[in-house]
Amino acid sequence: MEPHTHLAIDRAWVGEPSDLAPGAAVVTLTTRPEMAADDRGLVHGGFVFGAADYAAMLAVDDPNVVLGAAETKFTAPVTVGQRVRCVAEVEGEKGKKRIVAVTGEVDGRRVFEGSFTCFVLDQHVLD
Repeated sequence: MEPHTHLAIDRAWVGEPSDLAPGAAVVTLTTRPEMAADDRGLVHGGFVFGAADYAAMLAVDDPNVVLGAAETKFTAPVTVGQRVRCVAEVEGEKGKKRIVAVTGEVDGRRVFEGSFTCFVLDQHVLD
Protein backbone atom coordinates (compact mmCIF):
# COMPACT_ATOMS: atom_id res chain seq x y z
CA MET A 1 0.00 0.00 0.00
CA GLU A 2 1.36 3.42 -0.94
CA PRO A 3 0.81 6.33 1.46
CA HIS A 4 -1.51 9.23 0.61
CA THR A 5 0.09 11.75 2.97
CA HIS A 6 3.46 13.40 3.59
CA LEU A 7 4.60 12.46 0.09
CA ALA A 8 7.42 15.05 -0.08
CA ILE A 9 8.99 14.20 3.30
CA ASP A 10 12.68 13.26 3.42
CA ARG A 11 12.66 9.73 4.84
CA ALA A 12 16.33 9.97 5.83
CA TRP A 13 15.15 12.15 8.74
CA VAL A 14 11.83 10.48 9.68
CA GLY A 15 12.28 6.85 8.68
CA GLU A 16 11.15 4.36 6.09
CA PRO A 17 7.52 3.21 6.13
CA SER A 18 6.49 -0.43 5.95
CA ASP A 19 3.55 -2.58 6.92
CA LEU A 20 1.04 0.08 5.91
CA ALA A 21 -2.58 -0.91 6.47
CA PRO A 22 -5.79 1.00 7.15
CA GLY A 23 -5.37 2.48 10.61
CA ALA A 24 -1.84 1.18 11.13
CA ALA A 25 1.74 1.83 10.04
CA VAL A 26 5.31 0.95 10.87
CA VAL A 27 8.20 3.37 10.33
CA THR A 28 11.84 2.45 10.90
CA LEU A 29 14.33 5.26 11.51
CA THR A 30 18.01 4.48 11.10
CA THR A 31 19.71 7.10 13.21
CA ARG A 32 22.56 9.08 11.66
CA PRO A 33 25.60 10.95 12.99
CA GLU A 34 23.89 14.27 12.17
CA MET A 35 21.22 13.39 14.75
CA ALA A 36 23.69 13.28 17.65
CA ALA A 37 23.20 15.73 20.48
CA ASP A 38 26.66 15.13 21.96
CA ASP A 39 30.03 13.53 21.33
CA ARG A 40 28.86 10.22 22.82
CA GLY A 41 26.29 9.70 20.08
CA LEU A 42 23.10 10.36 22.02
CA VAL A 43 20.35 10.96 19.44
CA HIS A 44 18.24 14.07 20.07
CA GLY A 45 14.70 13.03 21.00
CA GLY A 46 13.22 15.27 18.32
CA PHE A 47 14.30 12.80 15.66
CA VAL A 48 12.62 9.89 17.44
CA PHE A 49 9.52 12.06 17.89
CA GLY A 50 9.61 12.88 14.16
CA ALA A 51 9.60 9.19 13.24
CA ALA A 52 6.73 8.53 15.65
CA ASP A 53 4.77 11.50 14.27
CA TYR A 54 5.36 10.26 10.71
CA ALA A 55 4.09 6.80 11.71
CA ALA A 56 0.96 8.38 13.20
CA MET A 57 0.34 10.40 10.03
CA LEU A 58 0.69 7.26 7.90
CA ALA A 59 -1.69 5.32 10.15
CA VAL A 60 -4.34 7.98 9.51
CA ASP A 61 -3.19 8.27 5.86
CA ASP A 62 -5.18 11.23 4.62
CA PRO A 63 -3.62 14.02 2.49
CA ASN A 64 -5.01 16.64 4.91
CA VAL A 65 -4.03 15.06 8.24
CA VAL A 66 -2.30 17.33 10.76
CA LEU A 67 -1.00 16.86 14.28
CA GLY A 68 -2.98 18.70 16.93
CA ALA A 69 -1.38 17.42 20.12
CA ALA A 70 0.90 14.74 21.47
CA GLU A 71 1.50 13.20 24.85
CA THR A 72 4.81 11.38 24.76
CA LYS A 73 7.31 9.63 26.97
CA PHE A 74 10.93 8.76 26.19
CA THR A 75 11.72 5.57 28.11
CA ALA A 76 15.31 4.83 27.06
CA PRO A 77 18.11 6.57 25.16
CA VAL A 78 18.83 6.06 21.47
CA THR A 79 22.33 6.27 20.04
CA VAL A 80 23.68 6.90 16.55
CA GLY A 81 23.44 3.85 14.32
CA GLN A 82 20.48 2.30 16.10
CA ARG A 83 17.24 1.56 14.26
CA VAL A 84 14.07 2.78 15.92
CA ARG A 85 10.95 0.87 14.89
CA CYS A 86 7.82 2.96 15.43
CA VAL A 87 4.47 1.17 15.36
CA ALA A 88 1.34 3.29 15.07
CA GLU A 89 -2.28 2.29 15.42
CA VAL A 90 -5.43 4.40 15.25
CA GLU A 91 -7.25 3.71 18.53
CA GLY A 92 -10.11 6.16 18.25
CA GLU A 93 -12.03 8.21 15.72
CA LYS A 94 -14.65 10.89 16.31
CA GLY A 95 -15.51 13.20 13.45
CA LYS A 96 -12.29 14.74 12.20
CA LYS A 97 -10.31 13.66 15.27
CA ARG A 98 -8.09 10.56 15.37
CA ILE A 99 -6.22 9.24 18.39
CA VAL A 100 -3.13 7.29 17.39
CA ALA A 101 -0.99 5.22 19.77
CA VAL A 102 2.68 4.96 18.82
CA THR A 103 5.45 2.92 20.38
CA GLY A 104 9.12 2.99 19.46
CA GLU A 105 11.57 0.16 20.03
CA VAL A 106 15.24 -0.54 19.44
CA ASP A 107 16.03 -4.26 19.31
CA GLY A 108 12.86 -5.07 21.25
CA ARG A 109 13.57 -2.46 23.96
CA ARG A 110 10.92 0.25 24.35
CA VAL A 111 12.41 3.73 23.88
CA PHE A 112 9.28 5.80 23.18
CA GLU A 113 5.54 5.76 23.67
CA GLY A 114 2.95 8.31 22.83
CA SER A 115 -0.59 9.27 22.05
CA PHE A 116 -1.01 11.55 19.05
CA THR A 117 -4.16 13.58 18.44
CA CYS A 118 -4.53 14.07 14.71
CA PHE A 119 -7.15 15.92 12.72
CA VAL A 120 -8.32 15.22 9.17
CA LEU A 121 -9.17 18.59 7.67
CA ASP A 122 -11.48 19.32 4.75
CA GLN A 123 -8.65 21.07 2.95
CA HIS A 124 -4.91 21.61 3.31
CA VAL A 125 -4.01 23.39 6.56
CA LEU A 126 -2.36 26.21 4.56
CA ASP A 127 -5.47 26.91 2.47
